[in-house]
Amino acid sequence: MRVGVIGATGAVGKELVEVLAKRRFPVTELRLFASTRSAGTKQKTPFGEITVEAYSLEAARSLDLALLAVSGDFAKAHARTLAEAGVAVVDNSSALRLEQDVPLVVPEVNASAIGNRRLIANPNCTTAILVVALEPLRRAFGLRRVIVSTYQAASGAGAEGMAELERETRRVLLEGGPAGHEVFAHPLAFNVIPQIDSFQPNAYTREEMKVAWESRKIMGLPDLLISCTAVRIPTFRVHAEAVTIETERPVTPEAARAVLAQAAGVKVVDDPAAQLYPMPITATGQDDVEAGRIRANPVFGDCGLDLFLCGDQLLKGAALNAVQIAERLRLRA
Repeated sequence: MRVGVIGATGAVGKELVEVLAKRRFPVTELRLFASTRSAGTKQKTPFGEITVEAYSLEAARSLDLALLAVSGDFAKAHARTLAEAGVAVVDNSSALRLEQDVPLVVPEVNASAIGNRRLIANPNCTTAILVVALEPLRRAFGLRRVIVSTYQAASGAGAEGMAELERETRRVLLEGGPAGHEVFAHPLAFNVIPQIDSFQPNAYTREEMKVAWESRKIMGLPDLLISCTAVRIPTFRVHAEAVTIETERPVTPEAARAVLAQAAGVKVVDDPAAQLYPMPITATGQDDVEAGRIRANPVFGDCGLDLFLCGDQLLKGAALNAVQIAERLRLRA
């Protein structure tokens, strides 16, 4: 397939190129698109050194597949037009995720939603990590309520977020001065920030509501009761999530562990006696979402379960999921 990565110079764009190579996606031609200020620069890739181009519909309409790692405004302006030109489009932004005619897909959960559509939305990184573990539990035990608290890495704010965390951590350690901030609402170095995205009228942030809205759409549970608290923490990579669920049928930790051990995209890491549990340091660079600390939740009795997840949000939360969607699109073609 002739593949274009639009937004190729950003963190997710670069990861998309690496995942295409790692998964041996059949790329006959790879083109990289970015802003006009990046056009003409050369980028080293597993497919060789490639010159970055400024995006235009005329330049991109010859593609078979476009992977978008761009802003929501760009996606709103160009994604549908590109799909109408005959290009299969996977959009990583939040712009079209809740549009009724655009499937929102995590392949392990709802690959069939792709159907014959040319435009597919990739979910929020936190949502993708969550539902890949929730769905097998839903199938086995049913699902009434979900309460999740997230611990999200700086890279969720892009390359600029990672750079700010590194720079300000060095400033504190080497200069002894206070950490500054431009990307985040407050200094992130040696701190946690219980705000990601803007606050909504219901006092939740937009990031927290994305988890609720998108999980319901992906899992086909429009009335699922779900509450999220999203927190930014001073790590570079991997989002962690503490999850409490109430199931429809009785569940035990042993039964849940057995279900998750068989689930695609999930790796059970759950041996407290050996101090083995999901952590960002072990989930970094891994395709699977780590699941552990699986235990009965006493609040919901026989139908309560607690677990802890860690997933690389640049992979399963973004680039990997997008390429997995592309693989399904290729099989359809």
